[in-house]
Amino acid sequence: MNSSSVPFARVFASDQDDPQTPNAHLSYSLVSQIPNKNHQLLFQIDPNTGEVSTTAAGQEMLKAREGIQYGRGEDRSIEALRTKFDDYCPVQKIPYEDNPFFTCVERAEMRRRNVNPLEDPDYTLSVRVQDLGGASETALSGNARVHIVVQQNLWVNPGPITIKEHLKESYPHVIAKVQSNEPNAHYSLVQKERELKFPFQITEDGQILLTEELDREDRDMYILVVLAVDENNKEVDPPMEIQVLVEDVNDNAPVCASEESVFEVQEDEPAGSLIGQLMAHDDDEEGTLNAALTYAIESLNPPSAASAFSIDAASGRIQALRSLQRKDQQMYNLNIRVSDPAFSTVCKVLVKVIDINNEMPLFEKKDYGSQTLAEDTPVGHTVLTIRATDADDPDSGSSLIEFHITGGNDDGLFAVDTEGKGVGHVFVAKPLDFESSPAYKLQIDARNPEPLMKGLEYGSDSTVFISVSLSDVDEAPEFSLDILDVTVPENTTKGSVLLTVEAKDPEGKEISFKLEGDTQGWLEINAATGEIKTKDKLDREALEAFEVTVTAFEKENPEKSSERVVSVRLLDVNDNIPKLTETQAFICVKKSQPVIIKAQDADSAPFSEPFTFGFAHGKKSQNWELKNIDGTSATLTLKKKPTEDKTFAIPINIKDSAGMGVTQLFEVRVCNCTELGYCFMPPAERSFNWGMGPTIGILAGTLGFCIIVFAIVIKRVSKSDKKKNQNGEEDRNSIM
Repeated sequence: MNSSSVPFARVFASDQDDPQTPNAHLSYSLVSQIPNKNHQLLFQIDPNTGEVSTTAAGQEMLKAREGIQYGRGEDRSIEALRTKFDDYCPVQKIPYEDNPFFTCVERAEMRRRNVNPLEDPDYTLSVRVQDLGGASETALSGNARVHIVVQQNLWVNPGPITIKEHLKESYPHVIAKVQSNEPNAHYSLVQKERELKFPFQITEDGQILLTEELDREDRDMYILVVLAVDENNKEVDPPMEIQVLVEDVNDNAPVCASEESVFEVQEDEPAGSLIGQLMAHDDDEEGTLNAALTYAIESLNPPSAASAFSIDAASGRIQALRSLQRKDQQMYNLNIRVSDPAFSTVCKVLVKVIDINNEMPLFEKKDYGSQTLAEDTPVGHTVLTIRATDADDPDSGSSLIEFHITGGNDDGLFAVDTEGKGVGHVFVAKPLDFESSPAYKLQIDARNPEPLMKGLEYGSDSTVFISVSLSDVDEAPEFSLDILDVTVPENTTKGSVLLTVEAKDPEGKEISFKLEGDTQGWLEINAATGEIKTKDKLDREALEAFEVTVTAFEKENPEKSSERVVSVRLLDVNDNIPKLTETQAFICVKKSQPVIIKAQDADSAPFSEPFTFGFAHGKKSQNWELKNIDGTSATLTLKKKPTEDKTFAIPINIKDSAGMGVTQLFEVRVCNCTELGYCFMPPAERSFNWGMGPTIGILAGTLGFCIIVFAIVIKRVSKSDKKKNQNGEEDRNSIM
């Protein structure tokens, strides 16, 4: 079955057998198609659903009955038909009713408008349905006919539309028209690219208008999206994308790439030698005649050299027609006219005849000695300055000198900076490392950008060797990684290894590690190995992410150290249960309102909300009803009013999204309320029902008072005994 075809009808059948058995498994098939002149099926049916659609051949070959097209809201009466007929046949001398052409069109139009698929179908399909999936010879079957009328599809894309740039018309200008299959459709036009400039509109009858001139150099294509909707703003046809192509016109002159193009040629070059290629461009559309350029020499100075050069008309390649001598003329000025079919411009060309490169660069020294650098010498530091000279004519390519390091610099640690005047600065291009290589022998060549004359080759005088030695520097330890990140679950057990920090000393000295910045005291580091372990329980709810600093330092010289920041992020585990934010509430009997129960969980998703609220053990309550509101709260509603004020302890089970939770008690006092909406407490209850806290306070106060009284009594008795002893002594003294 053609999967890209859209079903336009469906056949339904039923079977009274048990639907759970193969006896009721129905399968649809197409028996015949009438007419079928080409012996090719234009329709197909889905064996499982009964949906009827067109085949690939049907999509290409089906044609609707032709008819008159009408715009939105346009009159469709016979008078309107006559008007349209006059548009096609403007000269009419025969009355409409006597004109066989008009009566033929009228009959066809009326037939098209009032077609009845049962009486006048374009195609008739014979469809069979079988049970047992149609896979058995004993399958029972039924048949039906499907009558099809092919209607004309008016929703046809008029694109691509080609419009010349800078078109001289009165605007807005009609460039196309669309017609929906829904006569009363409303049209709208949007641009696909969402550019600021969109010079298009659409009328209510589907005419697409251009509102201003277009410029291909600004934009060469637009994509318009036409929408057709009904009065309820529902699509009646799929969105239509229309391409608008902007056709180029020759409205740009050629432009020279440079204000003056300068070329150099060595003297004694043979005839036909390439001088250079003149570069120019045209902003008109590439690959068209409007941008096709031709080149011609318009004038030459000095005039006596008129036969010295030629130019290729298509490419702009300039060639020498004879061998040039510097002693005859050192410079030539050419005016080249560059043209397209409508415009032209003049480009200036300067040709310099330079001395033949018969001298090679020579270094002023053959030995620059040995250079010693500390391995921590910064990048960009100049190692030494070298010089060379060239006896060719100055300011020519033959005398320019370039320096190249051609040996001993495989890692690119050194480079030469030169301005072409024979002076070069050798500098450090990359960080040096004594441990990798303590010495280098650099080969530096001096060369001209112009080739040497034939038979001449560069010799040893154009090459020098420079020895560079590095001195070792006590460097700080180096970490193997610049970024240290670790992510672990918060329930990682105590003593687990999070990561091992690796570092080494460039000089091979013994190093040690230390860890700082652990405000929670969760981590420790092995000073010898750099192994970071947990020394306490981690808790994401206390701190989700944190950073610590690991320092690697030389044991003998701790000042030589390096630091790296270790970022630690804790992954949540379900180690918290949802808890009630409030555990008490009250309900007024006369105006009973639901109580809002709220809970919170310190975990994050997926171990937190949404919560599930329910009574303990999943049982229903006769007196209470519990309903979830959202992910964190529920309502508790009193269903049956008690006969007296009473406090209820209701066990409520709250679970998080992972199903973890416990049963918690929620106390609800059901009472008579005051006018302000609070529970009313009788005076007796307020006087004597103090509760556990006040009772304990009163008992503690009474016990304290008794202890104080007992201490005072003991003290007074002690004083009384002392006084009696003193009096006794005095009496004995007086007797004696």
